[in-house]
Amino acid sequence: MGRFTLLGGASAVLALCLSATSAQAGTTETLLKRLHDKGILSDEEYAELTREEQAAAAAPAPSATAAMTTAQAALDVSHMVRRTDSGVGLEVGGATLTFTGSVNGFYVHDSPQAAGARTAVTGGIANVGGNGTSAVRNGLLPGFLKVEVTTKQNGWDVGAHFGMYPGINSTAWGTLGANNGGQPTALATSGIDFRQTFLTVGKAGFGTLKIGRDIGLFGSDAILNDITLLSSGAPGGNVAPGNTTLGRIGSGYIYTDFQPQITYTTPSMAGLQASVGVFQPLASLTGAAQQNKTPGFQGKVTYDGAVGGLSVHGWLSGITQRHNALTGLSYTGQGLDLGAKVTGGPLTVTGYWYTAKGLGTTVLNLFDTDAAGNPRKSNGFYVQALLSEGKWGIGASYGASFLKFASAADAAANPTLVRRNASTVGQVRYGLTSWVTLIGEYIHTQSRAHNGNAASSDAVAAGGILFF
Repeated sequence: MGRFTLLGGASAVLALCLSATSAQAGTTETLLKRLHDKGILSDEEYAELTREEQAAAAAPAPSATAAMTTAQAALDVSHMVRRTDSGVGLEVGGATLTFTGSVNGFYVHDSPQAAGARTAVTGGIANVGGNGTSAVRNGLLPGFLKVEVTTKQNGWDVGAHFGMYPGINSTAWGTLGANNGGQPTALATSGIDFRQTFLTVGKAGFGTLKIGRDIGLFGSDAILNDITLLSSGAPGGNVAPGNTTLGRIGSGYIYTDFQPQITYTTPSMAGLQASVGVFQPLASLTGAAQQNKTPGFQGKVTYDGAVGGLSVHGWLSGITQRHNALTGLSYTGQGLDLGAKVTGGPLTVTGYWYTAKGLGTTVLNLFDTDAAGNPRKSNGFYVQALLSEGKWGIGASYGASFLKFASAADAAANPTLVRRNASTVGQVRYGLTSWVTLIGEYIHTQSRAHNGNAASSDAVAAGGILFF
């Protein structure tokens, strides 16, 4: 019985020894020999156990690759988290979560024309004042953080998109929310313009349906291809800066804005792509109160391709909306624009033109009608060039927006209404890193009224913008 107990203990020790690496084989053999010499193991047991030990020591250990493959096979990949192949994001099961964003800031010094008897221009974008002004502020873009969650369900590509646009300047809250003028005092806070909240559903061969709030179609390519988008352009209110500068808004195009919409976009076919959408009807900013019974409609066609060795991006877009004033008057606001960006080697040239009736100037439905509700006509254009060489870029642009009277009565009642806003921009860029671009800019802005009143300002801006 005692020998059986000891043998059982020896077997337990042996089991541990047999799991050791080949480097420990000599120790195991020594232990077996001692157990045999003390009579605990018989000759037959000693011989058998020695053979088993030698066989175990000779067997190859499982490779790390094989062990890893076995472990991976046992994992539930639907619960794995991995980084996206590019950008900032991660994949969780079947969903992809991505983050994109931008931060910018500029020192802007504006030297406006001194106020006088002939400097009043209603709707003018050139600043007027007795002193120069300085500001540390956002450029035409505020900062932004976009969060997108995309996945594939039942054969459909599905996405949820959120875009928050915070400025660095303090905001004086009012009817325009974060887009009100600034409040440059202590204890004030910046504003967040939550511009984007929309879903997308699409698939190859079908296109994409968008539902929610996002950038409009009419005029969107005008601002997205403007070189002042990354910088300052016309500073607008520099004494009390709000979320953004004006860039070239109002001196070359009407601001597209971010609007509630249901928009369908076709698949790209030989570089051509079309979008059409139903939009929330917008009321006039300066006309009589409205209660609009029909939606707005916008459409756009784009082309991307190569022509004669040149890279070409072209677009044509339109907008129309019926306006119903509570006074009983009605009119239709409508507009058409077209433009192209052509790149050959280091040089990119962009041209843009628009015409409209009942859209006003600078932003949608600003000074769009006279007091009687008659629509005013407007038009504008800009041209620009950007030369890039290595990390450096040098650009220049000129543009103007024009607004006409609706009638002789309108001219008699509003002699100081803006006839033309124009600006000239010179820009230098330096790509410090793949994320950071440093920019310096000079801007000359002019405003002229129908009665001959005029104002001008000169501004310089220096700062940087980061994208990730």
